[in-house]
Amino acid sequence: MKQKTIRRSFSGLFVLLSVFVLTACNTNPNAVLEETTTRGNIKIGVDEAYTLLSDAELYVFHSMYKYATITPLYKPELDVLNDFMNDSVRMMITTRKLTDDETEFLKSKLIIARTTTIAYDALAFIVNKKNKDSMLIYSKLKDIFSGKINNWNQMSVANRAGKIVVVFDNIKSSNVRYIQEKFEITDSFPSNFRAAKNNDEVIDFVEKNINALGVVAVNWISDRDDSLSRGFLDRITVVGLSQEYDTEGTEFYQPYQAYIANKSYPLIREVYAINRETFTGLGTGFIKFVSNDTGQRIILRMGMVPAVMPVRVVETSSE
Repeated sequence: MKQKTIRRSFSGLFVLLSVFVLTACNTNPNAVLEETTTRGNIKIGVDEAYTLLSDAELYVFHSMYKYATITPLYKPELDVLNDFMNDSVRMMITTRKLTDDETEFLKSKLIIARTTTIAYDALAFIVNKKNKDSMLIYSKLKDIFSGKINNWNQMSVANRAGKIVVVFDNIKSSNVRYIQEKFEITDSFPSNFRAAKNNDEVIDFVEKNINALGVVAVNWISDRDDSLSRGFLDRITVVGLSQEYDTEGTEFYQPYQAYIANKSYPLIREVYAINRETFTGLGTGFIKFVSNDTGQRIILRMGMVPAVMPVRVVETSSE
């Protein structure tokens, strides 16, 4: 008899709670849609150099969390940063940390930006399939960007490709900024430089022009399991570079994961996820996902080096 009384009490409590929840939902329709780390609707800024990476990460994240909607805005790095500082997006994926002035500006708005390193990336240089020079000494590459070298016959006498045309993805991109900082370029680029609209257009231009030297983010040409990346690799040649101190060109390294991981490849950079949320929201949840096992495995598949997942480099020999 006592057990029946207890059951009735719990049954009555359940009914009261159900009525309360339904009443609350009718009063505030957004109550059950309150944002969490796996639920909500937000926009994020993504450096367009990482379009392929972001698409892959978001595809898996959305398949796991059906109540989460993250809309990426793919733009050049400078535009992504402006959106972030103007509060148009609450998190961004970029290769550039915030400056001290930018950090202090956000603090004046009572916002503490949190930066998470999610991957190690590299700049890849690509040439036309018919170009004979697919291995470049680092110092000569630097001379191309300073304007000291502007013809392929200055790289090797036998190369008749003609005047070098260097093509970037966008004048406001992270690729441009990285080159300027790495090669200490303070003036404008020489007249034989041109900007496309994105990495895809760079690859298309190089494929059609024997004298072109293209600059792209490595994830565009490194995922051999992806049909898009494989298609790109069939159309162009990825350049091998010597290390900075190797002025004779005794060894060359392409931007493969092993050479990024052991830092043999000379043009490596970090990829950051920067979050300005003032609470633990969906942006925080997405960064946690990208930083955990599943997200890091996606980065590994994209040809970059995960920031937190251990990478084992195995040397093989053809002998």
